[in-house]
This record gives sequence, structure tokens and C-alpha cells, in this order.
Amino acid sequence: MSKHGGKPNEPNEPQIPAGGWGSVKEVTTILLKERVPLEGTQLLMQQNKPDGFMCVSCSWAKPAHPHPAEFCESGAKATAWEITSKRLDPAFFKRHTLRELEGWNDHELEEAGRLTVPMRYDGALDRYVEITWDRAFAEIGAELRKMDPKQVAFYSSGRASLETSYMYQLLARMYGNNNLPDSSNMCHESTSVALPKTIGVPIGTVVLDDFEQTDCIFFFGQNVGVNSPRMLHQLQEARKRGVPIVTFNPLRERGLVSFVNPQSPVEMLSGHETVISTQYHQVKAGGDVAALTGLCKAVLEADERALTTGEPRALDTAFIEEHCHGFDDFAAAMRARTWDEIEKESGLTQAQIEQAAGTYLRAKQVIGIYGMGLTQHRNGVLNVQMLVNFLLLRGNMGKPGAGICPVRGHSNVQGQRTVGITEKPELAPLDKLKELYGFEPPRDKGMNTVEMCEAIKGGKLQALISLGGNLVRAVPDHGQMDAAWRAVPLTVQISTKLNRSHLVHGKTAYLLPCLGRIEIDRQASGEQSVSMEDSTGCMHGSRGRAEPAADTLLSEPAIVAGIAKALLDPNPKVDWDGWVADYAKVRDAIAATYPKIFHDFNERMWQPGGFRKPLAAADRKWNTPTGKANFTVPDTLSADPDMPVPEDALRLFTVRSDGQFNTTIYSLEDRFRGVQDRDVLFMAGTDMARLGLADGDIVTASTAVDDGVERKVEGLRVVEYSVPAGCVAGYFPECNPLIPLWHYAKESKVPAAKSIAIRVERTGGTGRPLH
Repeated sequence: MSKHGGKPNEPNEPQIPAGGWGSVKEVTTILLKERVPLEGTQLLMQQNKPDGFMCVSCSWAKPAHPHPAEFCESGAKATAWEITSKRLDPAFFKRHTLRELEGWNDHELEEAGRLTVPMRYDGALDRYVEITWDRAFAEIGAELRKMDPKQVAFYSSGRASLETSYMYQLLARMYGNNNLPDSSNMCHESTSVALPKTIGVPIGTVVLDDFEQTDCIFFFGQNVGVNSPRMLHQLQEARKRGVPIVTFNPLRERGLVSFVNPQSPVEMLSGHETVISTQYHQVKAGGDVAALTGLCKAVLEADERALTTGEPRALDTAFIEEHCHGFDDFAAAMRARTWDEIEKESGLTQAQIEQAAGTYLRAKQVIGIYGMGLTQHRNGVLNVQMLVNFLLLRGNMGKPGAGICPVRGHSNVQGQRTVGITEKPELAPLDKLKELYGFEPPRDKGMNTVEMCEAIKGGKLQALISLGGNLVRAVPDHGQMDAAWRAVPLTVQISTKLNRSHLVHGKTAYLLPCLGRIEIDRQASGEQSVSMEDSTGCMHGSRGRAEPAADTLLSEPAIVAGIAKALLDPNPKVDWDGWVADYAKVRDAIAATYPKIFHDFNERMWQPGGFRKPLAAADRKWNTPTGKANFTVPDTLSADPDMPVPEDALRLFTVRSDGQFNTTIYSLEDRFRGVQDRDVLFMAGTDMARLGLADGDIVTASTAVDDGVERKVEGLRVVEYSVPAGCVAGYFPECNPLIPLWHYAKESKVPAAKSIAIRVERTGGTGRPLH
């Protein structure tokens, strides 16, 4: 098979492995492109090291004994992107109006360089103009003082440190609201809702050591090669021990197919590839409930056979009897489902599902890994609960080498929740905040991200403060939202680089440039450090190593404190200036607020591998209403029953490329999928033939719902690809205009970006394929 050719009669997809020379080339290219080849190379050797800086990209765990190069291709791109030598000074905005900049694509905006000075939008000039920090804080504070706090939102992107996040939530609550939407609302809120109900904790139970002890791994809806490539080290080591990895994913993602370790001279010189997935099942988008139902049904049927043959039981009956609640009802529901309906909804055969179940039955310690392929559905919460059900059947929870592993996105999105970034007052230590700081915290529920968008759309949001992120692009329903953003009276963006949210802004808009995490943060007491929480619940310290992009930048804590001092009445119990002067004092405050998690915070933050917060479920203690781990009975086999797909339509699910992280686009090409731009739809050949389309045709995609709103994306190019029949893949955020704001996960309100009914209409042909 050619490296860039498919098997006969299959789409011509690249067959390159993750890692390898392609990864080395990508890292070299971006370091040169950002004009930091020497500095960047030196900094990368300090990335994710015990005394270095935490990656600003994904939140995968940082090992106690790091590899010589403890960074991946995606992390290297994020680092180069932040330390770029390119600058956006005031002269840039004198040359370009915002109307002109709106014509730039997302890649071009961020590629322009680092922001350097605080700015305010001048409507007469249609430009951002420089303003002093003192004046910016004073004006923002004065504007917010005139507003109803209940109509102001404080959004955070998931990248800010624990110290900044703690200060930010305190600012919002002292101002008078719990309106603290964050990027978790957009991706893993389904996890935060599902796991407390089932196992009593809001995060996964797995740590890095478990990968060394597991004897089987199941993957659902997560693209490790793009979103968390450092995990490939753990997967490769597991495969070398003969551990099977069973994957359920609509696309055959290269990182889940094969890997060449760039740190292995033998592999690099020989081209030897490690096969990652020993089984790969291309489940239909939205078919995960059905697939997991089939897996559970197969386990139960195996157990019934064992009862008649005298063979060992398939179920861990001792674990279920001692630790679980609701098993009988769940088992009855699984037995009642037929294989015909499971096959129809999942897109998989009974034989495929039973093959995967057989691997599960032969294992004693199983890890279940998942990403947004499970969480971003109408039944995203149920998807996660079904994976918990599957693991509980054989006691794969709360023991070494086993457990559930949600792979969170941005580098501190999980940690922000730990220190109070939440719209749910019951999850915040409000009584403790009252005791420590002498104010009455608001007790009413705040806005999550979808609710904030609903308020913006309804003209009810007076101000948005955004701590990082690119909300204008990240949220759904752009056609409905873009005009609404411009009607918000005040928007304040705390950012490092220019993005779409700075151009589609409120009536009064401020752009406040901050230091990046990689940069040295010098305050009154000296150089500062910050901390983060990784996906496994471990806390780590991080020290900036690069010189700041400009001496006019302020740190995130300094900006939050500047707004707080201008907005709030003085409080003798909150020393904003003292906190900015010495971040260790913020960590002392965090420890005072959360003593069980953060005791001796300043001393423990440099512990190799981090220190883990207490996690009851890891010790088989279940903080649920029943006092046990709960089985969940599904009422459907569909992850998206409320958006049916008409016969003339397809089910769209959004994906990321290897040239992006979240909304940041490092390059337009996707080497793993063999395309050179992002305005594409990946479609099965059978669907192309049914719809009269050819590889390379130009189409318009429109949402196939009847709610009186036209949603469409024009100029998309069709690419023949190995996708389950009836499904089609497109890039986030380019396809976000097709997602109705009301199409979100029940209970968690995560946008259901993995399942949108669309129609595709041919508008032109190129006569050539994209490849």
C-alpha cells in the first residue's frame, strides 16, 4: 500500500502514521514560520518538565519522569504560536480598519502576531486605538458599575492558571453574579453532569500509572493524534506489552491507527510503525448509545452462557452486589433490546460488537477513554453514563489499571472548575468565600455558555468580559449570533493574539493584551510561577521561560485585579495588589478555600508528576445519593433522537485538523486527511453517488430543520472519504453556522456539534479531486 494511497476501491486517503518525520517537519516549519527556530527549540526542551512550563495546548498529564522531549507536534505549534517574533503594535491598527480585517480568515488574524498595548474601539475610525492601562480599567469599571450585575457575564477559555481563575471567580461573585460560563460548557460539561450521578465525582478516575497496569483499552470519540498526542507514548507502551486497544470512532484517525515515535532513532530510521488500535469500529455519528448497548448486551449474554456451562462468570458479581445500584433494571433493559435495532442505530454488525466484547471479557483491568465524540450530542450525558455502565459490569472502576478517562481539551479547563469557575452555585464554596472575604455571595444560578448566547441573542446581556478564547467562532449558530454580538453594550477581551471575537464586538469594546504562560512574569516580589490541573486531576507548577513580547503587557492576574479595583468597593480582606505582587499569596487563599485539595499548596506544586486531588471513586467510595455506583437505564438507542435525519439529508459531525487547536488555526492544511484547506466536507462514496456528487464538487450545506431559520455554509468542497454511510464530517468552527443554538445536550447544554442534520446541494464542480 502506498503511503498516500488507499486500498483498491477505497478513498485515496493518506496512510501516514502519527508522529514520525511528518511531525518533525511540522514542528520545524512552524518554528521557522514564527521566526523563533533557536529560541523555540530551547524552550521546547523545558516544556512539561518538572521545573519548566506547562504546555498551553492540551491538558494531558505531565509525567513525573518526562521524556527528553516532553512535547508533541500540537504542543510545539502552540508554543511557537505564543512566542512568535511577530507583533501587532498600534501602527498595525492605523493601517487596517476592522471592516478590512473581517475579510481575513482565522489563520491570518492570529498569524499576524502578538498584541502589545491595551486598546479601545473607535467607531468613527473603525479602528482600535491605544489607551493607557489605568484609563482602560477606570472606564471598564465605570461602565460595569452602571449595569445590572445579573446581566454581565465573565467567560473564561480554559487556559488561564488556577491563580487567575480563582481571582476571576471572586471578582464575578463580589460584583454580584455567578455568570461564569467557560469552555467546559462547550465540550465536557456532559462529563461533569454524568459522572457525579453515576460514580460521585465530576472527573475521570485514571492516572498515568494506570496505563502501565491496564490489560485493555477502549476508545470512544477521541482523536489522540491531534487533540492529545503525548498520550501516544502511553498507548505505544501499552501496545508493546500486548495490550489490545479497541476503538469506536466514525473516522479512521491516523493517531489511532499507527504511530512512529519521533524520540526513537530506531523507529525514525527504520520507519517501524506501532499499530495502535487492534480493532477499529467505524460507528455511525450518534450511534454510541447503541454500540455501548450492544457491548453490554454481549457481556450479559456471555454471563448467561457461563451460568449454564459452569464457566467463570462474565460479570463481576461481587463488585456489583457490594458497590452498585440499579443493576437489575439495567440488565433487563439491555436484554430487551434486539440486535437488529442495535445494528441499525450503531451502523455496526452484531459480529463486530461481539468481537469487541470478547476482547473486553478476556481482560481484567480495562480503561475507557473518550472525548467530545461522546459528549457533544443531544444525549451526550447518556453516552457517558453508558460507558460507565459498560465498565461497571466487570468492576473496571476504582482499581489499578482500570477506570474512566475523559480527555479534556484546553490546558487548565478542568482546573478552573476546581477553583470556582462555575455557573452552578451549589458547586462553589460560597459559605467559605463569605467567611474569608466578608461579603454575601450570590446564590442564584448563573449563565452557562449557551444561556449567555441566548441572552445576547435576546438583547439581555449588557456586558461580556472574556478571559481568553474566541467565543464568536466557538459558539453555534453564527448567522443568528453575529449581529447580536454587535448589540452588546460592552465587550472586554483579555487576549494574546487577534481573533474574530475582537472584530465582531460590542458597542464599546476593549482589547487587553496579556502575558502568555510561557513568558517570564516579573512582579514586585520577583519572577512568578502559576499552576494548572491536568486531565487526571493532578496539579502542577509552571514557570515562564521566554522574555515577554512587550514590556507594555500585563499578566492575567494583574488585569483581573485592575478591573476588580476599578469596579468593586475596597475590601480590607482582599488585597488585590498583594496578590499580584506575589502569586504565592493567591495560592495561600486557594488553600484556605479548599484545604482538602490544596493544603501546603506552595510546597507541593513542584512535586514531580503533580499532586492529585482526592477522588473518592478511585478508592471505590461513591459520593452519590444511593451511596453506590449507579447503573443508568437508557430510554433510547440514539444519541440524537430529537434531530432526525430526513432521507435526503446527512448527519454532520464536526472535527478538528492537525493544523489547529480549538479555534486556533495554525495552518489550513490537514496532512492526516490529505487536504489543503478547511472548507471541505468528507463524504462516503455511496452517499456521493446517491446525491449525484463527485470528488471535488462545490456544495452548499444547509441545516435540515424546520424552525423558520435558514442556516447554511457555502463554498464547501466534497472529499470522498471513509465515513459511515449517511454521515459527513466537516471542520469546526467553519461548520458551526449549521448548529442551531437550541441543539444542545440535555442536562449539560453542550452544543450537539457531533450530530447535525444537513442537506447538501451542488453549486459547482472543479473537475479535480482535492488530494
